[in-house]
Amino acid sequence: MSAGEKAKAKAEQVVGKAVRKAAHAMGKDTTAAKGAALETRGKARETKETSKDRFGRH
Repeated sequence: MSAGEKAKAKAEQVVGKAVRKAAHAMGKDTTAAKGAALETRGKARETKETSKDRFGRH
């Protein structure tokens, strides 16, 4: 996995989790859902890059 893509994936996960937890604490359901979506997108990006590494495709 390229270092840039790995950093992007982790950043999306961290930011998404922070947004989700803060919005949930304030009772903002729509913003919490957006944070959860961002976190999921980061996990998907990480999974994609990991699978590319395992199958040797770049």
